[in-house]
Amino acid sequence: MEDKIAIYGKNIEISDRIHDYVIQKIGKVDRFLQDIDEIRVDLSHMKNARNAADRYSSQITIRGKGYILRTEEKADDLSAAVDSSMDKMTRQIERFKGKRARGRGDGTAVHQTIPAEMDHSIDLEKEEAPRITRHKKFAVLPMSEMEAIEQMQLTAHDDFFVFYNADTAAINILYKRSDDTYGVIEPEIA
Repeated sequence: MEDKIAIYGKNIEISDRIHDYVIQKIGKVDRFLQDIDEIRVDLSHMKNARNAADRYSSQITIRGKGYILRTEEKADDLSAAVDSSMDKMTRQIERFKGKRARGRGDGTAVHQTIPAEMDHSIDLEKEEAPRITRHKKFAVLPMSEMEAIEQMQLTAHDDFFVFYNADTAAINILYKRSDDTYGVIEPEIA
């Protein structure tokens, strides 16, 4: 399990003590989820945080077959931030496993519905200004709009979520509106 865990630091040196503490905490996740592909832990320290309780941040991202779970917590101590984010991740896993046990309704798992010939490459044209500083590639999984809302909540992406709508066979963007309802953007090629 330890080979699937990657620990990164921003404005903080990842000492052996910190590394061992994180591995000890995160290493227990495989008891709950067996199909984990990768666990990423991002630890950061902000010297100039307005609130002393927000100086250390711990973000945990778990990627598996058909799901992404993410939590982020801040605290005045690094170990407290790791503990809080792990507690939150445990609650998310329990919630996710409950929904996952109920299934898609048609008896197939989400990762089994991905077409084998699906092209994962993104070809973007680079411009001089404005400058693009980051490109991100990810697998888009077929799911219903309700499953997209659940994934949006599980990944803590509060603004938007891109998904492949299994009902319409098209890429859609789910977004949260100011009145706490959701909207779906259905792009069309003109």
